[in-house]
Parts: sequence; C-alpha cells; structure tokens
Amino acid sequence: MNREIRVREVRVIGPEGEQLGILPTPDAFRQAQESGYDLVEVAPTSVPPVCRIMDYGKYKYELSKKEHQSRRHQKSTQVKEIKLSWKRAIRPKSPSPIGDVKWPTKKWAAR
Repeated sequence: MNREIRVREVRVIGPEGEQLGILPTPDAFRQAQESGYDLVEVAPTSVPPVCRIMDYGKYKYELSKKEHQSRRHQKSTQVKEIKLSWKRAIRPKSPSPIGDVKWPTKKWAAR
C-alpha cells in the first residue's frame, strides 16, 4: 500500500473501476494522493502488478461488515450430551412414580 510498493511500474485501476494503464509507481502514487485516495496493490503476482486507487479505510470497514454479516447468518450446530447410567437396572424398583419417568425425560432432554 502506498509507499510500500517497490516495483517500477504498475497497472493502475481508478477509483471508479476504470483502467488508467501502466504507470510508473511514483506517478500512480501521486495520482492517488491528488484524488485523496490510497494506492493499494491488489494482484502482486501479475506482471506488472495491479494496483487500485481506493479509500483503504473504507475498504477494510466494508470487509469487516461483510464478515460480520456472514457470521451472523451462519447456522451453528451444537452437540448435546447426556449422561446415562445403568444403576437403575441393578437397584430394586422404587415404589415412587418419579423413577419411572426418568428415562423418557433424559431422552427428551437429549433432543
């Protein structure tokens, strides 16, 4: 971004998306400064590297908003666990009716 670009020439894309052509890096930087924007390298591996004149702060803000929206609309799954024990089978049956509803309740809680 801006002064960190170390190549001699870059392909420049304007703030509205129009091609400005291949320019020397200092000229491209000067043009970005005059229009009040930043010169951002978007494709450093191409020959010559592609740079875009844009408001970098606004770009980062929009990126974080998109990321926040995608996280907000994402469906999360949660695995529920229950602990079942077989002690009920060993003990004598209790006269209480509460003991009889223990398994269906645990089964219902697992859903």
